[in-house]
Amino acid sequence: MDFVFEKGLLFLSIENIGDASAFTVSVDFEPGIRSPEGGRDISELPLFRNIEFLPPHKSIVTYVATSASYFHRGEPTKIATHIAYRDHTGKEYKTSIHHDLEIYREIRYIEDPQS
Repeated sequence: MDFVFEKGLLFLSIENIGDASAFTVSVDFEPGIRSPEGGRDISELPLFRNIEFLPPHKSIVTYVATSASYFHRGEPTKIATHIAYRDHTGKEYKTSIHHDLEIYREIRYIEDPQS
């Protein structure tokens, strides 16, 4: 689970970095993250509740917001993600990753004039 910054856009990426499949993958966010319109909690999307099967090296990426709008809305910059999953034998794994999105606030980028 990682945040991806690309040309002023923020994305969330869930990736199985291992060589074996992961099952019943879920991610909890602390605190939650609102949609670009400031309404729905993105962290409550079904994507983060239960991915039944995530093959090795597969990633799923979803858009969060432009970095400018994210910071302008005062969204949280320090976010903990708590990931849980099982292996093919049913053994459970849990880990937490702490993110500090503040590192993206001052990154400069060039907007694509063709967009």
